[in-house]
Amino acid sequence: MSQPQVIYEKGELLYEGKAKRLYKVVGHDDLIWQEFKDSLTAFNAQKKGSFEDKGAINREICGILYTSLEKAGVPTHRVALQSVNAEVTRRLSMVKLELVVRNVLAGSTAKKFAIEEGRALSRPLVEFYYKDDALADPFVSDDQAIMIGAAQSQVELNELKQFALRVNEVLCAVMVRAGLRLIDFKIEVGRDSQGRLVLGDEISPDTCRLWDEKSGEKLDKDRFRRDLGGVREAYMDVLQRLKQTQVG
Repeated sequence: MSQPQVIYEKGELLYEGKAKRLYKVVGHDDLIWQEFKDSLTAFNAQKKGSFEDKGAINREICGILYTSLEKAGVPTHRVALQSVNAEVTRRLSMVKLELVVRNVLAGSTAKKFAIEEGRALSRPLVEFYYKDDALADPFVSDDQAIMIGAAQSQVELNELKQFALRVNEVLCAVMVRAGLRLIDFKIEVGRDSQGRLVLGDEISPDTCRLWDEKSGEKLDKDRFRRDLGGVREAYMDVLQRLKQTQVG
């Protein structure tokens, strides 16, 4: 016999960020109600915009990718879908580091080293950025991450790297099936009540660079960053491609 569906009620606002609003879940201190906003930001929110249904599109993209990750054994914070742009998630003790994985040099990293954008790396590069908006989320080395207390030890940093690489492995396989090239992406992780690493936040064209596998066309937030136009169309293209990977 199937279990009855749990009904969740949105509580008071906890936090509003650039892309999401987080609320309490009435009667569930271990959960968070997460709403995806229609807003777009770039360059640490110095550039702002929006488009209709962005929150719903990103939530659906994230849902497809999280399903693939969960099937591959990567735990996520997702508990239950709510409205078209909202979901209930587990409350985590978040790691104070953003994990960035690069498969191809692009954006600021290519510019930093004066390397033409699009060069594939011989192996994925994992980087850490300290989560602090006031400091513009600066890059930190392993030793710096330990120095500021964002990680307790090199053992923990190695665990984070392996987690990020596993996510990359799964996502690359999904994107290939969708005719997309996963250039790079950012994830945020936390620990659950058992101390396990769990994927939080979101994965979407806001947090990934995605290029068409054949043409190299950019289908992510770079269209907004670089004033390329067609931002909503690109996000919808990604969603439709990912939906096709689920057919059959």
